[in-house]
Amino acid sequence: MNLRKAKVIKFYSENFDESNDDIAVEYPLTVWVNGEELLTLVCSPGNLKELVIGILASEGFIRSLDQIESLSIDYSKGFAYVELVKKSPILNKDLTKRYLGSCCGKSRQLFLYNDVKTAKTIMTRTMISVQQCLSLMEKMQTCSAEFLLTGGLHNAALCTKEGVVIVRSDIGRHNALDKIYGHCLKNRISLKDKVIVFSGRISSEVLLKVSKIGVGIILSKSAPTSLALELADELGITAVGFIRENRLNIYTHPERIVEI
Repeated sequence: MNLRKAKVIKFYSENFDESNDDIAVEYPLTVWVNGEELLTLVCSPGNLKELVIGILASEGFIRSLDQIESLSIDYSKGFAYVELVKKSPILNKDLTKRYLGSCCGKSRQLFLYNDVKTAKTIMTRTMISVQQCLSLMEKMQTCSAEFLLTGGLHNAALCTKEGVVIVRSDIGRHNALDKIYGHCLKNRISLKDKVIVFSGRISSEVLLKVSKIGVGIILSKSAPTSLALELADELGITAVGFIRENRLNIYTHPERIVEI
């Protein structure tokens, strides 16, 4: 469902060749909550219920699955319809405002209203070895058949130290994390010993998503941004980047990464 065939003409070794390749699908989804239009996002069309649940949780509209009365997807029209148990209006003028402050008071940055409400400081005691970090990154990449076919998707995985629990792929890196969050809420998965493994850049938004999910270690194949590292330091999250081949960079809270 996340892939579609497309005819492509390839040039290689001075020759043209025609083939049908797998291409990542872009799918617009409009989310309606209690009869109000909340947002429209572009995503991959798989695991859409998980995606909607994850978005509602990360934006502070729900804390648990039992706060959703009903959730349905009209795939033909690209609409998600959600009814919450709480029937009060969900939209207000504060949602898109930015506030000066931080999640635990150290630095002064601008955050969206819902980020201030829902970001969590992580107190996990989970520790992971360098070799486990390298192994989990390799396992995440090999688990995503759709990424291997297209090269056009972001991957995110929820892992224990020993292996992968679930992998979700999407054209949007934030969407992949929301799908993981939604899956955890839907299946009541404990997060106290978990690690997020991620294919994309660790931006401030990605770091906040990880905080909202409640995981204390993020492992990425790519680089972090400066604000992401400030937030990781404040929120108690271990950020590890550039996990490639036999190397990695530990940026924050290195006490959770051990040699063996």
